[in-house]
Amino acid sequence: MVAALAVGLVLCFRTSGVVNFAYGAMGMYLAYVFFELRRTGELLLPVVGLPSRVPLVARPTVATALIVMVVVAAVLGACVHWFVFRPLRHAPPLARVVASLGLLIYLQEVVRLGVPPSSAATAERVALLPENPVDVLGSTVSANRLLLAGLAVAVAAVLWGVYRFTRFGLATRAAADNDKGALLAGLSPDRLGIVNWAVAAVLGGVAVVLIEPIAGLNPTTTPLLVVPALAAALLGGLRSFGLATVAGLGIGMVQSLILGWAVSPSTTWLPDWLPVTGLQQAVPVVLVVVALVWRGGVLPTRSAVPEQSLPPSPRPQRVGLWVVVLSAVTLTGLFTLGASYRQAIIVTLVYALLTLSVVVVTGYVGQVSLAQLAFAGVAGFSVIRLLDGGVPFPVAVILAALVATALGVLVGLPATRVRGMSLAVATLALAVAIDDLVLDSVSLSGGPAGRPVPSPTLFGLDVGVSGLGTDNFRPVYGVVVLVVVVVAYVAVANLRRGATGMAWLAVRANERAASAAGVDVARTKLVAFALSSFLAGLSGVFLALSSTTLSPTSFMVVGALVAVALTYLSGVSSLAGALVAATLAQAGVVTTFMNGLSGGSSGEYVFAFTGLALIVITITAPEGITGVVRNRLGGFAARRRILPVESA
Repeated sequence: MVAALAVGLVLCFRTSGVVNFAYGAMGMYLAYVFFELRRTGELLLPVVGLPSRVPLVARPTVATALIVMVVVAAVLGACVHWFVFRPLRHAPPLARVVASLGLLIYLQEVVRLGVPPSSAATAERVALLPENPVDVLGSTVSANRLLLAGLAVAVAAVLWGVYRFTRFGLATRAAADNDKGALLAGLSPDRLGIVNWAVAAVLGGVAVVLIEPIAGLNPTTTPLLVVPALAAALLGGLRSFGLATVAGLGIGMVQSLILGWAVSPSTTWLPDWLPVTGLQQAVPVVLVVVALVWRGGVLPTRSAVPEQSLPPSPRPQRVGLWVVVLSAVTLTGLFTLGASYRQAIIVTLVYALLTLSVVVVTGYVGQVSLAQLAFAGVAGFSVIRLLDGGVPFPVAVILAALVATALGVLVGLPATRVRGMSLAVATLALAVAIDDLVLDSVSLSGGPAGRPVPSPTLFGLDVGVSGLGTDNFRPVYGVVVLVVVVVAYVAVANLRRGATGMAWLAVRANERAASAAGVDVARTKLVAFALSSFLAGLSGVFLALSSTTLSPTSFMVVGALVAVALTYLSGVSSLAGALVAATLAQAGVVTTFMNGLSGGSSGEYVFAFTGLALIVITITAPEGITGVVRNRLGGFAARRRILPVESA
């Protein structure tokens, strides 16, 4: 399972230098195409706005459904290359990471909207490989697992031969290393990319179809199969099909052994609070971190290819004026609007802390972290435990945020040796592990049912969010969150304008130059991770206190991807971008207003439009919405200054 997806990831990277975080989502969508066509005879379309399904075959067979899925996979792979990653060929690595996250979010929503939860597809799926038990060296293994391993090895061998000995393979390697040189030699990098991405998409779709009896099929969890596959691909250097296959088979075997060992009756010393799934996810996390730290260095070598710069980071101006104006608008809304809009304002304020944490670590320091919501989840459940233990409200908030900070510093330690896309892979793996190992722990989160949230008090006054009827989402709670948000934004603005901010931007621009200028690169990164995780922890605390019951589903990994996506869409390098991203959050101010205009239908498509808009903005305006507005206003002001001279 892991090996099959790892081979496809290596193929994507060798072709275009893209670490495709959406590869699992592509395979998930194609698997749903196969199974839904087999079940209903209808083709699941990947275009939001068009009919989600079209009748195709009255009585489809397995062969018919497989052929159609292969054709759809080839078209999908070609379109993803041509419309998404080809325009980003010379873009910064962060832009390609964010574009793949947008594609992941979009494909998840395509399946969620096109396949209703009540669908009986799962019950009617028929396994394509035999599942009879086979005795191997005294152990019983299902035949489909052995066949999958054999197929993965065979595919890796075929790809190795093709890319090692054929003219097509040599041309692909040449175009990937130097596209301009390939053009001078008469090769077309675009055509080569289309073919390779089509092949990779077919491999991903077939792999997910075949592993469905083992791993299941779910729009939320199946795309995250990319995490262990990325671990295997990284152990193969993202170049070697053979090493990636061996690593993938090894990871799968170790995970199966952990599962069997953990559920064995003889394993009595294992704590009850430790989820078995979390132990399985810890394996690829450890391997990812070890591989990245081993391959990485404290500073880039002199031979390293310099990465293109991130969007500009404007110096915060007129902070006091903006604080007064936006606070006045927020307070007016809290005390004059109805309960639904008070809820939207509170959600926006809470989300503003999360997006601010993304701006600090990614926009200011250039470290792509996909674990921010995991930090928020740890802090959210920690504050509940602290309040239940009698810790006063303000102290509990700070202590819970400090727990998230400690976890963030541990996660940030690999950032002292790795950077760019590799760090994004590591933090995604760590986020999945924290989700499964910590947040799913019954002792911390209470299990799937969640944990009841106590109402906070401040100086003997109830400052909780809950009220009766239209008094729900009380303004006093919104005021408390607003005060925290104002303090956080003013503090970050002052840091950005001071020596710390200059050090952040120096590290983001060029780590070697920053070190030569006297900046402690490792310390600067860890400070940014600490502050970012503290802000994410505050977000988790107030998200927890905004409800009566907190569930682990509030902190699913896809939410962290959406947070990074919205922040990049709005402007990842500025405080204004963090604020705009917060208004665009689900159940935030903008989506609530749009739902009011459309009668509640627009919120259904918010994630799909977010993923699509993220891809478009990444290609056309990498500086984000606020960057486009800032550039237009700057150009208008410049023309106004030049106009009298031209007239004279």
